[in-house]
Amino acid sequence: MSKRNSQEAKRAARERLLAERQKQKKKDKIRRQLTVGGSVVGILAIAAGIGVAVANMDSGGEGDATDWSAVSTEVEESPDDVLAPSNATGDDGLTVLVGDPEAANTVTLYEDPRCPSCASFEQGVGAAISEDVANGEYNVEYVFGTFLDNNLGGTGSRNALSALGAALDVSPEAFQGLHEQLYAADNHPAESTDEFGDDERLIELAQNVPELEGNAEFEKAVNNSAFAGWALQMSQKFDADEDVTGTPTVKVNGTPIETPRTPEDWDAVLAAALVDERPEDGSDENAEGGSDEENAEDGSGEDPEGGEENPGTE
Repeated sequence: MSKRNSQEAKRAARERLLAERQKQKKKDKIRRQLTVGGSVVGILAIAAGIGVAVANMDSGGEGDATDWSAVSTEVEESPDDVLAPSNATGDDGLTVLVGDPEAANTVTLYEDPRCPSCASFEQGVGAAISEDVANGEYNVEYVFGTFLDNNLGGTGSRNALSALGAALDVSPEAFQGLHEQLYAADNHPAESTDEFGDDERLIELAQNVPELEGNAEFEKAVNNSAFAGWALQMSQKFDADEDVTGTPTVKVNGTPIETPRTPEDWDAVLAAALVDERPEDGSDENAEGGSDEENAEDGSGEDPEGGEENPGTE
């Protein structure tokens, strides 16, 4: 090899080395930028996650298609336009009455779909109540709250109540069936979880109800949030009752009573509270009921300090 060729080869080698070094510097710079940028993105992602979690309390959690913030605005701005289930009654469409409307007595149950104490109550005396209603001893009005969504986060109470509205739109029997499924021991989730915030889970439970099994209209109503506004209005009705400070709360003809947990205790309490003829509005004929404090002391009611309290308006 000539001297000239040797020098050209060395120069070419140096140029290649310089190019490699410059390329490596660029890679190192990009790597540093990515590291810093990744840290910023991570922080922003955490903040965004927190924001999404908070927003989900109103906009519907995972599996809940409802934009609860938008529904709340619609209810506030146009309350008369809210769709009520066809089998709901009352001037406001917020009366859910099961049984003979002309029965001499009305038992009113105040519950929250996520409330474990309500589930325990229904598992204990729900069958006895259904039997009494079928025998015409009294009718039952259901009033539902959703305060556990506010206390614990999530949308399960509201979403389940909306599904109950969709079931009531099918028939009272469909409503009763889904109500029973929601509170069944095998189905009711822990208070801290939000399984009822998942539309698919509610539809899955509904398949155990003959009137709802494969019912396309019901499933459409659940997925399209048809009765979400009604659910919020029902929750407002619950919040407006000053007698209700915890769940479950039971009234007979408007008078609060203690909350038994066994069929035997239920029969005993009802025997003292029921009347032969329907009392006039404002009548004090009924037996006095136990207070929430008494319920908590005898183990029949949920301790308000434990989170089952009614914290106020939605």
